[in-house]
Formats: sequence, structure tokens, C-alpha cells
Amino acid sequence: MRRVVITGLGTLNALGLDVESSWSRMLRGENGVGPIRRFDTAEQSVKFAATIEWDPLKHFSTPDLRKLDPFTMWALVATDEALRDAGIDSAAASAEVRERWGCILGTGIGGITGIEEQHHGLIEKGPRRVSPHFVPKIMANAVSGQVAIRHGLLGTCFTTSSACASAGHAMGMAWRAIQFDDADIVVTGGSESATTPMSLAGFSNMKALSSRNDDPATASRPFDKDRDGFVMGEGCGVLVFEELEHARKRGAKIYAEVKGFGSTDDGHHITAPEESGRGPARAMREALRHAKVDPKDVQ
Repeated sequence: MRRVVITGLGTLNALGLDVESSWSRMLRGENGVGPIRRFDTAEQSVKFAATIEWDPLKHFSTPDLRKLDPFTMWALVATDEALRDAGIDSAAASAEVRERWGCILGTGIGGITGIEEQHHGLIEKGPRRVSPHFVPKIMANAVSGQVAIRHGLLGTCFTTSSACASAGHAMGMAWRAIQFDDADIVVTGGSESATTPMSLAGFSNMKALSSRNDDPATASRPFDKDRDGFVMGEGCGVLVFEELEHARKRGAKIYAEVKGFGSTDDGHHITAPEESGRGPARAMREALRHAKVDPKDVQ
């Protein structure tokens, strides 16, 4: 079976708009959680999140903003960074070569920003004012499709959507595409831009979110006995997966090898995990089995 390595990294997140800045802030123990300033939260019970502060016009034209939802724009910027990091110039590669390059990205909710914007326009101004770009802008597969169009990726291209596991499943499918000789390079990862008034209210009303409005920086504490919910976040992480010998042949920098992947379900509840943890344990065992790694050897 063909071996898969990571040769490129790209990101936009609440800590920074690229790998270098976000990684350095992470090492300093910083976090990007703070008050939401993008919209009025006066009537919201939760008023904070990990949001991205950026100027899209530094990367896109005004017409682009009408065609692209933030989750897609972030993926395009992060992919540019990841491919540069990997030393891959798609513009210089032939179509025949790019037939072996794919794109598999994940998103849990997709273009909800655009949905809320256009719904507001529909109610206020009527159906004729709904943008003709609406559907291709908000569909989940826009993220993979637009990345593939921008870089001429002619291999497999689709989006995985499985809530919080979306990017994990995308990376698993990318790993298998290269393993099974369907591709030599796959752009993979995930992108999410769901910090909107409706999303915030929905997650808050189902009692899923932390309500530490007085101290948002300490609100994210997933393994703490005083945990009171999760913190909404947004951003994008993109990796370049590549077949090992293909990467070696072109002298690529290799960050790591992807050796195993496991995916299971506990068939229990739409939001609550089954309490024994058997589902995640089986997924971990599957990943170790694929990797041919003994659990005793994992530090």
C-alpha cells in the first residue's frame, strides 16, 4: 500500500491569518476567544466566540465577495499558503499531471453566513433580490470546488460533512485516495464560518455553549469538572497530503507520515456520546490497526 506524508500547511484562525503567526501565539499559550464584535449580541445569552478578524479585500475583489462565502474564502487563502509551503506551483504543472491532484475538504455547516444574509434580503426586499450566486455560494461543496477551480486540480474533488468530524473524515478520504493510487497529491482539511446570529442562538438554546461571558478566555475547558459547554470557533486548516516517493522525488519537505485512520459511530444519540466511550476506542484501534502500530508503542 502506498505511503502518505504531509508536505504543506496553511491556516486562518482566531490566533492568526497564517501558520507562522498562529503557531507562535499558540506556543505562547494565547487563545483567540473573546467578545463577538461582528454583530450585536445584546439579546444573545452567549456573547463570545473564537472569531477571525481579517479584511477580505486584501485577498479578494468586491465581485468575489458576492460569489464566495467566508468558509470558501478562508479555504482558498489557506490552500494558497499550503501549496506554497509544499513548493507546488499548480500553474506550472501540465493538465496530465494535475489529473493526479485532488481536493477533499470538510465543512460541518457550509455557507450559513450567506444563507442568513440572503434570507434577510428575501424578507426585506422580496424574492427578486435573492442573488443568482446564492446556491453556488452556500453549498457545502463550494469549498472543494472553488479550491479545485483556482488551482486546476483535476482529480477527485468532494466535500465531507459530518459535523465536528468533517475535516477528520476529509483527511481519512484523502489518505485513502493516495493509498489506493487514485491520486498523488490531495489538498485536504476543513473550513467553517458558522459564527452568525442564528447559529449562536441555536447552539446556545440547546445548552451546548459555555456561558462564561465574564471570562471568555477561560471558557474552553473540555476536560474540566467545571466545564459548562463548548466555545464556538471558526477558521480553516489545510494540509497537502502526498505520496511518499512522489514527495521524495521532488525533494519536498516532509512534516509527518499519515499512517492510520479509524472511523466509527456509537449509534447512540444525535448530540450525546455513549458514556462508555466504546465508539472512540474502536476508532483508535482501527487507526492503529491500519498503521500496524502496537498501542504499547504509542507514547
